[in-house]
Amino acid sequence: MSPVSSSKAVDGAFRPLPKSFNIKKFPLTFGVVNNPALAEIQNLGRIQCLGKKDWPQMDKINAWMITAETATFMKWGGLGMVASELPEAFNRCFAKHGDKITVVTPLYTGDTGKKKAFLEKEVYHGAEKKDIELKKLLVLKVPFCNSRNSLTKHPVTVYCGRCNGVQYLFLENERFFSVNPHPENNPAQDGCYVLNEFNINEVERFAFFSKAVYMLVCSLLEKKQTEAEAPNLLIANDWHSGALAGLTKYFSIARREKGLITSSLCEKLKNLPVVHLAHHLGYQGWDYPNTVKLLNSLYENTAAAVVKNAKAVKNANPRTGDTLVVYDCYNQASCNFHLADRVITVSKNYMEEVSKELDFGYDFRDILKIRKDHRNFFGIVNGYDKKLITPNPKRIEAVNRYFAPFCFRYYDENSLEEKLANKKEFIRLISRIAADADFKQKVIPLVDTYRFNDISKKIKNIERTPIVCATSRLVEQKGYDIAAQAITNLFVRFGALKNIEMPVFVLGGAGDSGYFEHLTNLKDRVMRENPNCGERLFVFRGYQDDFAYAVQMASDFYMMPSRFEPCGLTQMEAMAKGALPVAMSTGGLVDTIEHGVDGFRTEVFFSSNKRRVYGSNLTAQRLKTNANAYAETLCKALETFYCHSDKIHRMTVAAMQKDFSWDVENGSIYKYRQLFKTGHL
Repeated sequence: MSPVSSSKAVDGAFRPLPKSFNIKKFPLTFGVVNNPALAEIQNLGRIQCLGKKDWPQMDKINAWMITAETATFMKWGGLGMVASELPEAFNRCFAKHGDKITVVTPLYTGDTGKKKAFLEKEVYHGAEKKDIELKKLLVLKVPFCNSRNSLTKHPVTVYCGRCNGVQYLFLENERFFSVNPHPENNPAQDGCYVLNEFNINEVERFAFFSKAVYMLVCSLLEKKQTEAEAPNLLIANDWHSGALAGLTKYFSIARREKGLITSSLCEKLKNLPVVHLAHHLGYQGWDYPNTVKLLNSLYENTAAAVVKNAKAVKNANPRTGDTLVVYDCYNQASCNFHLADRVITVSKNYMEEVSKELDFGYDFRDILKIRKDHRNFFGIVNGYDKKLITPNPKRIEAVNRYFAPFCFRYYDENSLEEKLANKKEFIRLISRIAADADFKQKVIPLVDTYRFNDISKKIKNIERTPIVCATSRLVEQKGYDIAAQAITNLFVRFGALKNIEMPVFVLGGAGDSGYFEHLTNLKDRVMRENPNCGERLFVFRGYQDDFAYAVQMASDFYMMPSRFEPCGLTQMEAMAKGALPVAMSTGGLVDTIEHGVDGFRTEVFFSSNKRRVYGSNLTAQRLKTNANAYAETLCKALETFYCHSDKIHRMTVAAMQKDFSWDVENGSIYKYRQLFKTGHL
């Protein structure tokens, strides 16, 4: 179909952005324009945030999940889990009705040292040790700036394959999707987030990914020969695909105005609904140095016209007057927050937090408040396939083979006496690691242990000894400094008592050495003040899957003193294994943990500027800080263990019976389908 030239004169503003655009802090003003296309661009942010656009009628859902990560082929966090499990559950439940989700993701190749993926003939070997047979569909030409900032048409090969009841579309381009690290790559950046051998960082990589998806959608809507089917809904999985709504709406309008696409194709692209799935708003895809390059790559010769007319809905934040640039910096999440047809975040309580508090909503708090008030921003709790997280006989057998001669037992909510046996076995295991350097090097060689003690002879009554663990990443979010203060308070309160078995704490994970210091300092301090308590404190840095599994199987409680937790998955994993979460009342922890029934939560929660976010004002005045609130909750949990064992038993059974699976009755997958069908919940 040949392009149709506009009957209107092309506005002189249709050109690339100058190199000095954000360096000189060019003032963005939105005056009245004569060109209808530019006026349409100016009004779009307001129309989208106020929900003025009707949701299209959908007899059959043919959605694409646009995602940088999948748990099946390249995973780094929770958004990869969602990208695999949501489509699998959706198709399992609704394919018989003609509704389906296809996953669209980069075909990564290379070796980071931790993640390795490669394409061998017709088989893709993903980074998560999953193979898939692929079929080549077509080759796209995707315009994007090269290293010299010249617009170049990069080839992208599109492959398709099926896995776990889901069709996958893989986009291949070595320059952008190689994960071989650059010599200057930060070791903390791994997987699909590396600065790669071609000096492509994560923001540029995923901006290119969004552009490639856009070009693929254009190709399919023009009905070019291929076996793939054009979608009628795009699900953008977090900031990585945050440029999509700007491309389908702004760029399509600008291309139509320049005569590069037909009006018919433009209408199809503009009206293709985009649902943005926001995980943690702290990750947004900022890139100040490459701001001009990225905007010119995405919007080509229409960039100046688009950016200078990308007016946001009126709000109180002067940093977000433009939908594509936040305070002179390219921000990939910003586009979809302003322009997506619907925004979803991963729990209802997190939706409330980000639309009320700057600490959680950042620059987009006001935008999200407007969206919530106009009913196009929703919170849906992430699901978690229960069979993946409950005690699994085969998985336990593998743990036993790995830690031989130690032997952990299978258990469920009807056989908690076997969990007691696992507590005994774990104390033996961790004491052996403490006493035998060769054994430690054999079983957890990459885990740094700090002053482990052999306590195998010290515990007289394991049934009355609470085991408390935390196996999260060592980052600020997880609140290990808050945990350290709570444990210090606990030992001061209970340490002198002779008639109780003091808790065993097992704390650590992979991450920042600075946060590990909170734990090593805690160990040193408690050892000085009360050696009998200190020797029961085990802190480590690093991660080994079998060790983490064994820790949770043995634990009575799982600590989550999180500063924020959009949804959280580890509390679900812990509950499934009978470890009751002791959690802060933030984000999805409020939606997934029922205090006193299947876990413990703080009575109050404060933002970093000490504003009360959760709980009563009287309680907030009494406790004053999150650290105090968490210390009180941890003490209450342990008092319940010591004084009301029957209640702990009931709570453990309730926690293990709880099912967070996507497709349980009235589960999250049904809410997603309703939203996709109607645009509302």
